[in-house]
Amino acid sequence: MPDDHHKPLTAQQAKHLFADWRDAKAIVLAVSGGPDSLALMWLAARWRKALQRGPALSVITVDHGLRAEAAREARDVKRRAAELELPHKTLRWRGDKPATGVPAAAREARYRLLARAARAAGASHILTAHTQDDQAETVLMRISRGSGIAGLAAMARQTARHGVIIARPLLGVSKAQLVATLHKAKIDFATDPSNSDLRYARPRLRGLIAAYAEEGFDARNLARLAARLARADAALDILADGAERFLALHDRQPARPGFEAAAFAVLPGEIKVRLLLRSIDRVGHEGPAELGKIERLVADIDRAAAGSGAGHGPFVLKRTLAGALVTLGRDRLRIEPAPPRRRG
Repeated sequence: MPDDHHKPLTAQQAKHLFADWRDAKAIVLAVSGGPDSLALMWLAARWRKALQRGPALSVITVDHGLRAEAAREARDVKRRAAELELPHKTLRWRGDKPATGVPAAAREARYRLLARAARAAGASHILTAHTQDDQAETVLMRISRGSGIAGLAAMARQTARHGVIIARPLLGVSKAQLVATLHKAKIDFATDPSNSDLRYARPRLRGLIAAYAEEGFDARNLARLAARLARADAALDILADGAERFLALHDRQPARPGFEAAAFAVLPGEIKVRLLLRSIDRVGHEGPAELGKIERLVADIDRAAAGSGAGHGPFVLKRTLAGALVTLGRDRLRIEPAPPRRRG
């Protein structure tokens, strides 16, 4: 890993990292007390002070109620925020916790609580401290699940969630660089033991990256892969947009749902998958549709279209997926809402 990935961030680098949100009215900082989020808070506070007239910053800590130390860590964050003249609030995830899938459930609860606090504060953005290391782990996790191009693009710099924008200014910054920044500023930080608990997937993936770093299988290269796949995903979406407009423009029966079968048949496979996914998510009532099921459906459509000369009846293929009814006729691929399921 390059030496600069272990050096403290400079004020100029921080200015560049946060520049996209200079004109926001108000921003919420998600701060847990770990090194990454403490560095986010410290850097954002310095950036805001240098602006003189920038967005209002507030700090939110979510106590998931999973560790006894969490309450003390939240108080430490509150003290640090006060030193930086930032308002702070601790939110708690109340109620029963699931027996399995705790990390995913805790993450969803955290975003829900953060979004509620952001809306109450009039904040348009929530800044999280996801790093280059987190991005690399996400890529590996998505690979292990067989994700498609969009999934392997991993975390975006900005995404909409629960009515606000989740922003990740530190995606290109290594954890080592943030730790170095805190050491230079003489700021202590907490370490969550779950980050090294091998019962969870991320700590295991973290160990895998460390073990193979000398072969180039490091966080920087995995994050670079995610960035390149994000670029490819955006380009494919533009091509899918164009294909959808072309199909609509040359449709001889535009009032009917779906696409002309012959025109759809000649599209590249990835574009077929994207158009079908969009159409099903648009009209279905049980979505979102799973990528693997869409891919199998496209394969079934291709096989059915190739053998459509045989058989009788109005439909060559008929499938229900994610609350949408997909039918392939002699001349049209229809995608429309599926009838409600019968109860009992």
